[in-house]
Amino acid sequence: MEHTEMTWNGVDDAVAVEHSFEEFFEHEQERLLRVLWMVTGSLPEAEDIVQDAFVRVWERWPKVSAMESPTGYLHQTAMNIFRNRYRRARLGLRKAIGAAPPVDAFTSIEDRISVSRALGTLTPRQRAALVLTELLGYPTEQAGRMLGVRASTIRSLSSSGRSALRRAKELIDE
Repeated sequence: MEHTEMTWNGVDDAVAVEHSFEEFFEHEQERLLRVLWMVTGSLPEAEDIVQDAFVRVWERWPKVSAMESPTGYLHQTAMNIFRNRYRRARLGLRKAIGAAPPVDAFTSIEDRISVSRALGTLTPRQRAALVLTELLGYPTEQAGRMLGVRASTIRSLSSSGRSALRRAKELIDE
């Protein structure tokens, strides 16, 4: 068996023996879960989206594994699922009376509480833009394609998100 250098995405490299879905899943699952947990603010919701995204990738694995960036496709798929759920939830909230706030998933450690409070001040689109560009290092053009918006919208969302995080941090520190 030949060892080949395989780039799963533009951010992280991994050496893989073959292009198996199982190896891809093992390599990417935890990272995608953390990203979606930060984007959604809810571990159960993040787990659902991760599961749905991997199912969709698995169904198309022969095509996806041949792509230049299978991880990019996975993240775009996950963000599409997130965006669709967000739209449905927003419509549901319009119909609901007095919807309850989301459950805080970062309650176990002080730093996570601070991060959760700060991220909670952002809109879901701001969180998604910041996670994709700042945490994962995707260019604004690619992040825009993942979220279905223009790169200029991603830059604007990221800028306003960073400003909101700074303001939230100042309030938390007081």
